[in-house]
Amino acid sequence: MKHSNPNLKRSSLFSAIALGSALLLSPYSNAAGLLKPSNAGYEELKIKEHHVDVVIEDMYATTTVEQVFHNPNANDLEAIYSFPVPDKAAVGEFSYWIDGQPVTGEVVEKQRARQIYEQEKQKGNETAIVEKDQYKTFDISVFPVKANQEVKIKLVYLQNTQTDTGIGRYVYPLEDGGVDEQKLSFWDRNETVDEKFSFDVKLRTSYPVDGLRMPKHPNASFQQLNAYEWQASLINSANHLTQQQLDLEQAELSVQYETQISETPINSSVTTLDKDILLYWRHAENLPASVDMLAYKEVNSSKGTYKLTLTPGNDLPVMTQGRDWVFVLDISGSMHGKFSSLIEGIRSGLTQLNPNDRFKIVLFNNQAQSFTQGYLPADQQTIKDTLQRLDQVQPSSGTNLYAGLKTGINQLDSDRSTAVVLVTDGVANVGTTEKSKFLDLLEQHDARLFTFIMGNSANRPLLEEMTRVSNGFALQISNSDDISGQLQIAKGKMAHASMRDIQIEIDGVRSKELVKPRLANTLYHGQQLTLFGHYYKPGKTEVKLTGTINGEKKTYKTSFNLPDVATDNPELERLWAYAAIEELQAEMDYLGSDKDAEQAIVDTAVEYGLVTDYTSMIVVRDEVFKAINIERSNLKRVEKEQTARENRAQQTITAQQNRVDTQQPMFVDQSQDQANQSQTRPSVSSTRSGSGGGAVSPWLVIFVAVVIKLVQMRRFKR
Repeated sequence: MKHSNPNLKRSSLFSAIALGSALLLSPYSNAAGLLKPSNAGYEELKIKEHHVDVVIEDMYATTTVEQVFHNPNANDLEAIYSFPVPDKAAVGEFSYWIDGQPVTGEVVEKQRARQIYEQEKQKGNETAIVEKDQYKTFDISVFPVKANQEVKIKLVYLQNTQTDTGIGRYVYPLEDGGVDEQKLSFWDRNETVDEKFSFDVKLRTSYPVDGLRMPKHPNASFQQLNAYEWQASLINSANHLTQQQLDLEQAELSVQYETQISETPINSSVTTLDKDILLYWRHAENLPASVDMLAYKEVNSSKGTYKLTLTPGNDLPVMTQGRDWVFVLDISGSMHGKFSSLIEGIRSGLTQLNPNDRFKIVLFNNQAQSFTQGYLPADQQTIKDTLQRLDQVQPSSGTNLYAGLKTGINQLDSDRSTAVVLVTDGVANVGTTEKSKFLDLLEQHDARLFTFIMGNSANRPLLEEMTRVSNGFALQISNSDDISGQLQIAKGKMAHASMRDIQIEIDGVRSKELVKPRLANTLYHGQQLTLFGHYYKPGKTEVKLTGTINGEKKTYKTSFNLPDVATDNPELERLWAYAAIEELQAEMDYLGSDKDAEQAIVDTAVEYGLVTDYTSMIVVRDEVFKAINIERSNLKRVEKEQTARENRAQQTITAQQNRVDTQQPMFVDQSQDQANQSQTRPSVSSTRSGSGGGAVSPWLVIFVAVVIKLVQMRRFKR
């Protein structure tokens, strides 16, 4: 938030900021909220209302955020609201209420959007903008918030649901770190909701769900509608509301939910946006391995969009031989307040090692040190003594991530399988910081990197690419996570064999380009593969997955039909576009900036209405859109998506309604050797690894955007 004085320039949101994964909030952490320049001579703007509505369906989640801002000052002001970028979030809808009516934004190139916003602001006209600060924050600027009046905004973003080993996980991110000293010295932040806060989730899945959990919100209300549908809610009203008003809100909630299992608690205190809201759901046991498909294709359209979710079975065997575990732990100042939960996580991990395992611990801040002075046996007394010493460590100083990683992977024993567990918020600010150096280091060693990414504003592009190079996996960690549960998921992956050298083939749908994304080389226990694509011919298509498990080649395949018309899920087009953009961005992160690739991202984002590093969403009056020749294409897309969501809400969920391989189950072992040995044995479909699942990284993205293919070919030639 800033003063309306035109001479006061809006500061950029500066360099990387990191969020911790502490069970206790760091005293240095900040949260989502309204920004105001420090020492500004006016009262800060207020967040009067903050309402979040989440719909998690079989293959993706739609999050709608509505907020009301109030200006208690005598002058018109600008509101700047900042919050962390949700993981894999595609922002496609933003509305600002002008003259009492919502006006939907349009996506244009980032610099042009900022120019339009500043011009309209200078004229005193209503305008708003959504900008992305790389992987760190989304910033919403709104002008004007008139003196002693209110404004209302709405933001909608899409994400793939994340389910692993039968456990689904959704995070509404609010904590955004606090390690950027330059930013902290410039901005004050109002992160409280003065009057009304609500958080509502509707979960709809065609596989049975047997429970929900919000580990850091014990007052949440849960309601099971049937085996496939649940609702969860948090309600909070400020303490200056009357009891009559509170009773009215309770009555409205009861009507909304038709039936109510338990009384929804209302906490009569101001809500603070300083803690992530995290929801887990658990699928029923013994669900089948499967292939699920969603498609979108309009009547008479030549092009359709599809999404496949491949849920492998229990083909990945447990590893019984002894392993070496190298824990590389961040003890820099940015980990202040997070380290206690980190220690608890390490404690849980070490106590679950096998007796024939070994471990060593490396700590790093400005420099790296081998805390254990080499490998130690994984017996209980040694682990206890090591943890007691580790409890005395105090985080401080900068982050020499490169030194920590290099120390951790040096002197590995080539005769033993090794897992390197990196726990960091990814703020590399001391020593070597170039991304290429990290990747070169990992390519020189044969060790899997298992990364715990701590916080919403961690450098995900760096950490995920490091993980890909090592054929490892990464897990996102939040303050609101069940840390022990996350470690159990990670241990399951590290204790089982993985499927390597994954290849996917799609035939029969006139999909001329098949692009394997950078993060999809290896499949771990409990993970799934998600594929996006365009198709130009409806009808029968075949999908084949090949990979190696413990050196043995495995092949899995099935066939199904892609529809001529399917209009229930128009959001798939945005999700496809986001996946295509993410692939291009990953290539640039690895190979360096490329003007053709940047233009391809801009073109795709504008066509499909997405906020990216290179595009923003601008709101002006309808007559201004017309005057500056911006077509209302995103408005049309938003209206189509809103209608589809309303229609889906009225439909009845049926068991496994999106499964397409029931006639020809894909995950029967179809490797040649196995087939030769069992020609007389009837086929039996696998059960899922774990107890169920949904989409989670790594992604396999199939797309046919010619401009993207041309960019890739050009970069290959270079």
